[in-house]
Amino acid sequence: MSAETKTTAADALVTQLEAYGVRYVFGTCGHTNIALLDAIGRSSIEFVIARHEQAAAHAADGYARASGKPGVVLLHVGPGMMNAVTGVATAALDSVPMVVIAGDVPSYMHGRHPHQEVNLHADADQTAIYRPFVKRAWHAHRVEDLPRFLERAFWTATSGRPGAVLLNVPMDLFSRPLDFEDHPLPAAVTVPALADASRIAELLAEAERPLVYLGGGLGRGEGRQALLSLAEHLDIPVAHSLMAKGALPDRHPLVMGMTGFWGLEVTNTYALEADVVLAIGTRFAETDASSWNPAYTWRIPPTRLIQIDIDPAEIGRNYPVEIGVVADATQAVRAIDTAVRRAVPEPVRRPGLREQIHAARTALFEGSTGRGRSEDFPLRPERILLDLRETLPPDTILVTDVGWNKNGVAQCYPLPPEGRFITPGGASTMGFGPAAALGVQIAEPDRVVVALVGDGGMSAALPALPMAVERGLPVLFVVMNNRAHGTIADLQAANFGRQYGCEFTDPDGRPYSPDFAALGRACGADGYQIERVEDLRGALRTAERRRRPAVLDVAMVNEPVPTPGHWNIKDIYQGLFD
Repeated sequence: MSAETKTTAADALVTQLEAYGVRYVFGTCGHTNIALLDAIGRSSIEFVIARHEQAAAHAADGYARASGKPGVVLLHVGPGMMNAVTGVATAALDSVPMVVIAGDVPSYMHGRHPHQEVNLHADADQTAIYRPFVKRAWHAHRVEDLPRFLERAFWTATSGRPGAVLLNVPMDLFSRPLDFEDHPLPAAVTVPALADASRIAELLAEAERPLVYLGGGLGRGEGRQALLSLAEHLDIPVAHSLMAKGALPDRHPLVMGMTGFWGLEVTNTYALEADVVLAIGTRFAETDASSWNPAYTWRIPPTRLIQIDIDPAEIGRNYPVEIGVVADATQAVRAIDTAVRRAVPEPVRRPGLREQIHAARTALFEGSTGRGRSEDFPLRPERILLDLRETLPPDTILVTDVGWNKNGVAQCYPLPPEGRFITPGGASTMGFGPAAALGVQIAEPDRVVVALVGDGGMSAALPALPMAVERGLPVLFVVMNNRAHGTIADLQAANFGRQYGCEFTDPDGRPYSPDFAALGRACGADGYQIERVEDLRGALRTAERRRRPAVLDVAMVNEPVPTPGHWNIKDIYQGLFD
């Protein structure tokens, strides 16, 4: 490391951020971070200002998911960093790399309860708020530690299982002089041992009913090509979690779709009866594993489980493993594909398998398309999905929230190979979609980006609208408006016979909704109120052509999401454990 000219810590940190390839910092201003913000303003880095910290964190999250680079968030002390909790936790639970820099009270006022200090039962301990979900939180006490802490923050956020980290900085440290030294980022890739790859290849080759179960941990590019090569060579079907939707083409003859709560019977049955499962980058989450009930999706053992994950804590967490490999998923799949071709030179074919998958998946997609041809108004949700798919370019990126927009796309929307589906998985955060779509659009400026959200999600993320206008981001906010938290209303009605507290009404009990199209226009975006069944396609074409932020308010009937699988929560509602 070579010493540089003495400068302020703020300027030194910005130089370091530039060296790490940071182009955007998302956040809000406050008296504790404006020294760093001023230094950013004199650099090549753009500051993406948000009107709420949760929106800043979701936007940084979307940018990270789309670009593959860590999202960087700048926050203010106290309420500023607390407002961002949900957004940062959403990224953390979905293994999205994020570096959060938060200003804090001056170091020399620590514990005296200065303005906005987080204190009550502990003095100036705002890092404790983030510790349950970040990979690591640093509180700087000396200005000399800041460059090293920032290097550790980027390394920790991006290495191993990616995630969110927090660097907490008392505001006076930003303005202190610092002899800056280079702190380059190390590089590392965890590669599986050759012996592990050979053992896995042997198990897969010997299996009568093997299955690949894919989670969201397999990166784009080489890993996915290697997985396709492996699956096609051994004729192994591939099931996937919610977060792996679109990792392999939906129309591929070996892709069985999701397991668990949203899974088809054929997919859950095949998983239940598989003799060997190769699980890649997955947590075996509750909904994907039918609440871990061995009667529905996974019966491990007797099924023999091979689990590959970058995070050693996930190996064997929910099911016992026969082979557990801590490795980068892409490197592992490439090694296994090579080992399989050595062990089995000639391609394998399993009679009737592809035909069975094709019949089940075709029935699913054609059934949804058929319902989507409905001329009813308000629109059926599958009509909205069909209009999107048949109107917008195939490489459109869909960023969803929670409810029909997420579950419907994940289950019955055949995503074009060029397209992409981004959704909050671990936290299922309402309000994620609108702001996350902004970050995605920044990362992918030439593609059509749709924030496909419900009226509840749009209401929870209104700061995204002025952000889109200020940045000139042509995101299409498509609001599936059923004047309710519709999925929960349906769940309550099915189990308790009414929908109390789940629907939006005026004082007289009539269904109520803001005019989201008018809200969009008030913010400077385009607004389209969909009032007839034929209006949506025309509005989508116009909005896409104009390349401006646009809000499409689509009246939708409240219709339950198809849920053919099992979820234990329904048993609890029905008093199973009384």
